[in-house]
Amino acid sequence: MARILIVDDSPSQLEGLKRMVEKLGHQTITATDGAAGVEATKRDQPDLVLMDIVMPNLNGFQATRAIAKNPETAHIPVILVTTKDQETDKVWGMRQGAKAYVTKPVNEAELTKALGGLLGAK
Repeated sequence: MARILIVDDSPSQLEGLKRMVEKLGHQTITATDGAAGVEATKRDQPDLVLMDIVMPNLNGFQATRAIAKNPETAHIPVILVTTKDQETDKVWGMRQGAKAYVTKPVNEAELTKALGGLLGAK
């Protein structure tokens, strides 16, 4: 079982992702914007972060970059989970340090595969 931080400003998206992740047997922590997500990553040291892109205060690209560049959190993989489905968004997200990219509406099998690939045997 892993501890997964879910960062999304939409209460319904947050709840839906939380249900999917908990159904897979993982614990969840939540944050409602990018800045709070970066702080929660430092404080709680989750095993993985699911990060929306379009959010107030700090968008998901900026938050992912902050997590990837900080020596305290650089080891924590980030999966971007977003409605932004253009190839340029995906490339930019990976350049910011994301390890995977899942588009909304989230397909449970796709999310499970991305989590499994990054969490391994945790």
